[in-house]
Amino acid sequence: MQKLGDFKLPQFFNYPPYFTLQPVRETRDKQVQLWKEMILDYCRTQRIYVIGLEEDFPLFTNHAIERRAEWMDKSHRKCLILWHRVQDWADLILHFVKENGLEDSVMTVEEIRSGTESRGTELHGMDRTVLMRALKLLEHKGKLAIFKGTSADDEGVKFSV
Repeated sequence: MQKLGDFKLPQFFNYPPYFTLQPVRETRDKQVQLWKEMILDYCRTQRIYVIGLEEDFPLFTNHAIERRAEWMDKSHRKCLILWHRVQDWADLILHFVKENGLEDSVMTVEEIRSGTESRGTELHGMDRTVLMRALKLLEHKGKLAIFKGTSADDEGVKFSV
């Protein structure tokens, strides 16, 4: 099986028709599902949150079969990758808060994504956009309050779990 770093590529990666959008709807639906699963698995294992159009993304080129995938809509510059639903990220945050005894505590957004408490968790190094979506969902549910600082680095969160 072919590998990309420590990621094992699926068998279809070496099948040239998978780099060409299929005309038969049923085949195309299966093709898109396989691509979606591969991209999400790769991004999850490599901790990638955003794919930029300007960058070469390793899954979109297969030199062995001389194939390259392309973006269909050139106006899009980046693609946000959600390997967990926003609700699942929110659940992970609540679990993190409870595990670390942070109920009724205040933390900065940066502490959540890069502080010592988050080391070894999926939250560590998390993309800020994804984190803010999950925090806003929790705020909407009354689990926390987000407060603005003078800059993005000192935005805070008051948990009320």
